[in-house]
Amino acid sequence: MRIFSVVVIALAVGLLLAARPSVGFDGTSPSNNLSPLEAFRSGTQALKVGETDKAITSLQYAAENGHALAQWKLGRMYADGDGVPHDDLRAFEYFRRIVDAHGDESANQPQARFVANAFVALGHYYRDGIPNSPVKPDLNRARDMFSYAASFFGDPDAQFHLGRLSLKGEGVKKDPKLAVRWLALAANKGQYEAQATLGQVLFRGENVPRQRALGLMWLTLASDGSRDKIEWIADARETAFKQATEDERALALTLIERRLNRREW
Repeated sequence: MRIFSVVVIALAVGLLLAARPSVGFDGTSPSNNLSPLEAFRSGTQALKVGETDKAITSLQYAAENGHALAQWKLGRMYADGDGVPHDDLRAFEYFRRIVDAHGDESANQPQARFVANAFVALGHYYRDGIPNSPVKPDLNRARDMFSYAASFFGDPDAQFHLGRLSLKGEGVKKDPKLAVRWLALAANKGQYEAQATLGQVLFRGENVPRQRALGLMWLTLASDGSRDKIEWIADARETAFKQATEDERALALTLIERRLNRREW
């Protein structure tokens, strides 16, 4: 039944997208003499120099001819509204093509991290749904997407989101201990949201043994290492620091130093 529903969604999305133009905004199309790889390279080069229309035309040509990185790039562009109109349904379709064509390839392939990211992107779409489209919220499908990327590809973002689902009991049975294991896998790979979430869980002792110094360590690493200074992470770290004892703060600092020293080796 689940496979049938996925096929129905794919067909519905395909019908909705079929009427949309696949050429660039200027109405041009790349030469048929270009290979998908050459078209992809042409598209990425055009993006670098700000020739967006030419880039989209070349990337779409490569994507329609099965080039996975072109499909991923276009998926991200439409998902973010980066140089093109924001279009989640079109982004969904590009990510779905990648998953269907490359989901069972070796995790050691150079493009594996892009395939894993496509699984994660589909997980978000299935979790939240896309308004006014055939893609409805489906936590079971979201869990499947995150679980595959987390297990097969070892993707830290997928591991974080799978940990959150287990922590909250969304689409899966609530299991704090399993959540901690997934969060720890992602945290050890530098996924700062996982570090912060794990830190909160351990500091508070939320259905797991309380380890306040270790929790403060993870919160500090997340706060210091996040690419963007995310307010909730900074606030969580500050709250834990104020609540911690002097001994717990000292131990957290020691744990951070030990961790950094291990990385140096």
